[in-house]
Amino acid sequence: MTLRNALAQAKTTGKSAFIPFIMAGDPNMEMCEKIIIALHKEGVDALELGIPFSDPVADGITVQRAALRSLTEGCTVKDVINLVRRVRSKGVVMPICLFSYLNPIYKMGYETFVKEALNAGANGALIVDLPPEEADDYCKIAQANNFETVFLCSPTTITDRLQQIDKASSGFVYYVSREGVTGAQNTLPKQLQEKLSVMRKTLANPVAVGFGISTPEHIRQLNGQVDGIVIGSALIRLIEENQKNANIAIAEKIRQLKG
Repeated sequence: MTLRNALAQAKTTGKSAFIPFIMAGDPNMEMCEKIIIALHKEGVDALELGIPFSDPVADGITVQRAALRSLTEGCTVKDVINLVRRVRSKGVVMPICLFSYLNPIYKMGYETFVKEALNAGANGALIVDLPPEEADDYCKIAQANNFETVFLCSPTTITDRLQQIDKASSGFVYYVSREGVTGAQNTLPKQLQEKLSVMRKTLANPVAVGFGISTPEHIRQLNGQVDGIVIGSALIRLIEENQKNANIAIAEKIRQLKG
């Protein structure tokens, strides 16, 4: 199943696709593999799997620490791709979207990255700091290989640029719910529902919302109002606090969040 189809399938049930974000290699590769398998068993609709980077400018301190833990363990792009291959061999079928900054992908080469990731079983990627204006080469390679592209928009994105983001995306559009970096928040932005209404009317692609979503109440408020809901920092903090049995802690948390 593709990322796009996973969001569409959830929509037919009147619900939003539930999309956890975790960092590959956090707290170590063995436990990360167990976490992914646990997420699959809990029936999440798709997974965002982070590729660790040393300068994650869009991320708050929780995700930064996760990237540092992973890098300290020696995790590379190829290690992340091999992780995807291993979990696929163990029966994990949910769509996987790789989440990365441009530097490691550019160094590897767009074509090499796309083909190796796809061959391992990844469905697509979100490259956080690659704007659509500079993404023609990447998008052509991705399109030629049926590798789904995901681009970001935010509360300050103007209509013309929103259309450009929509055109460049083939999986879904990721709506950053607030200005600033990632991180769990107590409340959702007041204008979020209004902004999502505009997104739904403007975009041809499905829309997933993330940044700051962390509680069952947040999910209840958004469920069915958007195609996908991404939750990351709240899960990563749990991994940090329960490194020896993170897979068990994450499974319990997913059940709590999904209600």
